[in-house]
Amino acid sequence: MIRKLVVLIVFLVVLAAAGSGLWVWQGFKTLEQPVALDEPVLFHVPSGTAFSQVARNLERQGLVTRSLWLRLYGRLVPEHARIKAGEYEFVAGMSPRDMLMAMVNGDTKDWSMQFIEGWTFRDVRAALSASDNIRHVTRDWSDEQIMTELGAPGDHPEGRFFPDTYLHTSNDSDLDLLRRSFEAMNRVLEEEWATRSDNLPYDSPYEALIMASIVERETGVPHERNEIAGVFVRRLAKGMRLQTDPTVIYGMGERYNGRITRRDLRQHTPYNTYRIDGLPPTPIALPGREAIHAALHPADSNTLYFVARGDGSHKFSRNLREHQQAVRQYQLNRREDYRSSPAPASQGAGQ
Repeated sequence: MIRKLVVLIVFLVVLAAAGSGLWVWQGFKTLEQPVALDEPVLFHVPSGTAFSQVARNLERQGLVTRSLWLRLYGRLVPEHARIKAGEYEFVAGMSPRDMLMAMVNGDTKDWSMQFIEGWTFRDVRAALSASDNIRHVTRDWSDEQIMTELGAPGDHPEGRFFPDTYLHTSNDSDLDLLRRSFEAMNRVLEEEWATRSDNLPYDSPYEALIMASIVERETGVPHERNEIAGVFVRRLAKGMRLQTDPTVIYGMGERYNGRITRRDLRQHTPYNTYRIDGLPPTPIALPGREAIHAALHPADSNTLYFVARGDGSHKFSRNLREHQQAVRQYQLNRREDYRSSPAPASQGAGQ
C-alpha cells in the first residue's frame, strides 16, 4: 500500500513538473511569434531603464502578451538583457525576441536632418529647433556660443556648415549635428582648396567660401556655376564691383520683402556689393561642394555680366553694350512665367 502511494506521489510530481515545463515552454514560444502590427511602432528606452521595466513597457504597449516570459528569458540569458537606450522602430513581422535583439544590438531608429544648399545659418537653426526627434541643447544659445563650443570662437557662423542629409538618432543633439556639418565643411573646403586653379584672387580658403556662397545663391542651374564664378573672378581681377543682388538681400536682413529697390542698391551695408569693393565680409549662405568647386575652378571665358532669362538660367555678356541689350530683352520685357532661381530678385552682375 505504501509502495503504491509513493509511486502515485512520484507520478504526480513528474506530471506536475512536465505540466510546468510545458507551460514554461509554451510561454517562451510566445517570444518567437510575430506581433500583429498595422503600422510601425516607436518604442523609447530611456537611459538607465531596468530590463524588467522595459519588459513591462512592452507589455503595456501590446508588444508582448506577458512580460513575465521576457523577464524570465532575461534571467536565463543575461547577455540578452543588456539593452541599449534609444528609440526603436518595430514593424510588422517582428517577434518580441526580434525586438529584444534590436535593443541589445542598439539598432535604434535613424532620423534624417537635411541642410539645404543656399540656406542661411538662421534656416539651419530653425530646422533644428523644429525637430522633435533630436535632443535640444543649443536652442537658447547665441550663435557666438555655438561657434565657441565648436572650437571656433569669434568666427562668423554663416556658410561654415556643409549642406547635406545627416542621419541621427533621438539620442543625438542639435550640437552633434552642427559639429558634423561644421567638420564636413572644413573637410570639403580643404579638399577643394588643395586642387584649386592657378591665379585666383583669394588670399584664403575662407574667401573662396564667400565666393562659393554667392555662386550658390546666384544660380540653381548646375552647368552655370563655373561661368558665374568666372564672371566674378574676372570682375575682381579688373577692380570692378561684384554688383550681385543676393549679397544685397543678405545685408537687408529682415527688411527684405521679396524685391529690391533702387534705394536698397544705394544703401551702404557691408554686404552691398554695388557699394563696396571686393568680397563681402562673410559668406551669405551654405554653399554645396559644386559651388565651392566652381569658385575654385572658374570658367576661362571673357564674360563680365549676366542677367536672368526668367526660366532660372542666365544670359552671359562680354561687355556692357551686350549686357544692356540682354537686360532689355529679359528684364524690361519679362515673360509672364518669369522666375529667377534660387534668389527671387537676383538679376546678376552689373544691374
